[in-house]
Amino acid sequence: MKLGLRRIAVAAAAVSIGLGMAACGSAKQSTGSSGTSSGAAAGPVKIGLLLPETKTTRYEQFDRPLIEAKIKSLAPDAQIDYYNANENATTQQTQVDTALTKGDKVLILDAVDSKSIQSSVQKAHDAGVKVIAYDRLAQGPVDAYVSFDNNKVGQLQGEALVAAVGPKASSGKIIMINGSPTDPNAGQFKAGAHSAIDGKLTIGKEYDTPNWDPNNANQEAAAAITAIGAPSVVGVYSANDGMAAGIATALKAAGLSVPLTGQDAQLDAVQRILAGTQTMSIYKPFKPETDAAGAMAVQFAQGKNLEPSLTPTKATNGSGNSVASNLITPIVLTKDNIKTTVVADGLYTVAQICTPDYASACAAAGLT
Repeated sequence: MKLGLRRIAVAAAAVSIGLGMAACGSAKQSTGSSGTSSGAAAGPVKIGLLLPETKTTRYEQFDRPLIEAKIKSLAPDAQIDYYNANENATTQQTQVDTALTKGDKVLILDAVDSKSIQSSVQKAHDAGVKVIAYDRLAQGPVDAYVSFDNNKVGQLQGEALVAAVGPKASSGKIIMINGSPTDPNAGQFKAGAHSAIDGKLTIGKEYDTPNWDPNNANQEAAAAITAIGAPSVVGVYSANDGMAAGIATALKAAGLSVPLTGQDAQLDAVQRILAGTQTMSIYKPFKPETDAAGAMAVQFAQGKNLEPSLTPTKATNGSGNSVASNLITPIVLTKDNIKTTVVADGLYTVAQICTPDYASACAAAGLT
């Protein structure tokens, strides 16, 4: 009897200690940046990051490292599985399958093709995996969305082009080179640009450019210049800086110096703005977008409801789903505010911008 009682006492003590340790662990787990939790998920934070391509320099240079840094700052032991689809929608669907097989609990997804990825989003949803649409609003049951106000981006581009063409508007035509038809953002940029341009500038030729390809944009611009006639071209709308690079080459070959728009504040675009071969770009500060995506991912992975400040608005995707959203305001980048935007924010240093070929233009712009 004494031996039996002793065993019971030892077992009771072990249970008591175990419960105490579990309580401590539970207390640590339930403490987050918001101080609340709807039941934190057990185990390490496992997040899949799926980006669309590498031709646009932003994804590898800024989006990926900044998102990963934000996740690690909130969850140092987080496991991040990274994928880049290299502009292939089928590849991205396979990558989603791989992420689900690996046990990722949250996907940050920048869709190559917002429509074709819908089945993958549905598959993730059915598996209880949260999907954050990053920069582009995918179709399907997306849980959250972070991007910029894309209609506003196009509107700002269009307004800048109208202002730059000025009184020459009545004497010629513009070329419009829009982004990829499979990218929902491209359609919003296009709509926003038309809202500013229509009735003010005459569009001679307009293209939707698959994969945002700079080489295709170069060929489209060259064909449009030939069709319209170089003397009659008074400006070019380019939806982003990558395509603007190809367009600038076509303009130079035709001996033209006309207003040219862009987007993304790529380094070469900043240099073209200084040199006068590109009029403007749209600066979309990467850090607010990447920080929001990283914070959303960690909160979802920990089983929490998103803090209201992370999703202050709603957006509707192509499949009719209403998605909690965070839409950030873009900034027009010109020669006059390079120093107070991309330099002040640490995107580029003056040394990176002001290489020998641009030294005199930098001096004229006060970048020293």
